[in-house]
Amino acid sequence: MNGSAPRPDAVGDWEDLVTTALLGTDRRPPARLAPGRPAPAALLDAAAEATVRRRAGLRPAPAGRRPERAPEDPRPALPTAAAGRLAALLADRSGGTGGGRRGSSPDLMELLPQWLAAANGHGYAAPAQALPALLDAARGRTDLRPAALAFAGPRALWLARFNPDWRFALRSAPGGGATLPDPGDAEAIRRLWEEGLFAERVALLGALRARTPDLARELLAGTWPTERAEDRLMFLDSLRSGLSGADEPFLEKALGDRSRNVRATAAELLSALPGSALAARMAVRATACVALDRSGDGPVIVVEAPHECDSGMERDGVVATPPAGRGERSWWLGQLVEAAPLGTWPDRLGGRDPREIVALPVTDGWQGELHAAWCRAAVRQRDARWSRALLGAPSAPEAGGPGAVSLAERAKLLATLDPAERAEWVAGFIATHGLSEAFQLLGVCAVPWSAPLGRAVVDALNIARDAGSYPWSFSGVMGLAERCLDPAEVARLQSLLAIPDEHEDAAPGAGGYWAEAFQRLVTTLRLRAAMAEELSPAGAAGVG
Repeated sequence: MNGSAPRPDAVGDWEDLVTTALLGTDRRPPARLAPGRPAPAALLDAAAEATVRRRAGLRPAPAGRRPERAPEDPRPALPTAAAGRLAALLADRSGGTGGGRRGSSPDLMELLPQWLAAANGHGYAAPAQALPALLDAARGRTDLRPAALAFAGPRALWLARFNPDWRFALRSAPGGGATLPDPGDAEAIRRLWEEGLFAERVALLGALRARTPDLARELLAGTWPTERAEDRLMFLDSLRSGLSGADEPFLEKALGDRSRNVRATAAELLSALPGSALAARMAVRATACVALDRSGDGPVIVVEAPHECDSGMERDGVVATPPAGRGERSWWLGQLVEAAPLGTWPDRLGGRDPREIVALPVTDGWQGELHAAWCRAAVRQRDARWSRALLGAPSAPEAGGPGAVSLAERAKLLATLDPAERAEWVAGFIATHGLSEAFQLLGVCAVPWSAPLGRAVVDALNIARDAGSYPWSFSGVMGLAERCLDPAEVARLQSLLAIPDEHEDAAPGAGGYWAEAFQRLVTTLRLRAAMAEELSPAGAAGVG
């Protein structure tokens, strides 16, 4: 071995050794046995010699290109105490125990999303030493990715290029981590739109949509006929942000697209514009099916569902074939009413407001279908007045309102209300009906919960505890309370930390579980208060 290339038979020798190792020396003895050595030992000797020969015989290669320096992060540094807290949260990546009773210790991993949101709200930069753990956490939990990558900043994208396990960060970042052109550089914008990768083009379209929507629409229209169907759908979806009447001509053309999904999305966007021509066409069709009958003892709504789905309806987004178990006529009716402007109905139904309209009886069993379509229209058009009418009073006996047909529907309607009104409605619901159906509704409430909502949840948990209810059925709500209850509520929880007397019919061990769960809730709320203090500018100054 004199620094030259390996012997011509070196590669063949190595392959023979590998084959012998796989088959076993009993079935295939090594080709050249050292005298006096057992076959397995001789094989290892030969492998060691071949390895040294292969390494020593390699010729030097040109050095690889030195990576560019990581970009600077101009944001202020994270306070020392908050950095220590972040390290503790990231170290608890197991997310608590795998099952059974969780004990009284907080679930730190479940607090990480809230910590990241607060840190991003203050505009802090992530410590460099925390970036690998942040990327690992975001890799394991997709729900963490937007907040984790926003906090990790540009240095995390730089780091992700060196580890295949972190490539998701490049895919998740707008433009794959690429820098978008300056808004005033029209030539660079057009070049990126025409030549960029798909992720870069989506990011560019989204950025332009926020700043110069007309230019974004012009770029999209210029290449629209040549785009793939799946790409057209993604690009079209970007128009949801800042949707306005100026988008109508482009969306009307998209109604004739060769892709059914693109046509359906274009129709949905147009129906969200109450002044669009499509909305007017849908209003004509829907009002032909729904009318007010005053001939009886009192006014009632009568429904005559469509008898066919013509080509015009299909072009405007009506899907002709219903899903399994749905009748054609009710399927078509629901789509027409859903897409018609809600402002159509007061004039059509005797000048009544939404509450009065929803309270009217509907003949021939059409009420459920009609109200469900109005629910979808209220969500699509973000109409709070109709949402209130369809939700009804939270204390209604059925708790479903006159139009909401499911918890999911109610949650969507609640999302159209402002946060304070939303919390007030859910608090009233819990006060009347308890927590058995409240989990999904609580999920749409702003965090931290308002004082009335927090009190309603705590009171309902206390009632369930005193009633000897099976405690584990409330674990989901208790977990939400740990993340969403205002830490100021700690004082009201002190009386719930003792183990209560158990009723004869109570679940075995329920009292201990409730005390443990409330202790964990109190500990978690105190921890959240400390986290907020560490991240606040005043708290950071005090620590420093």
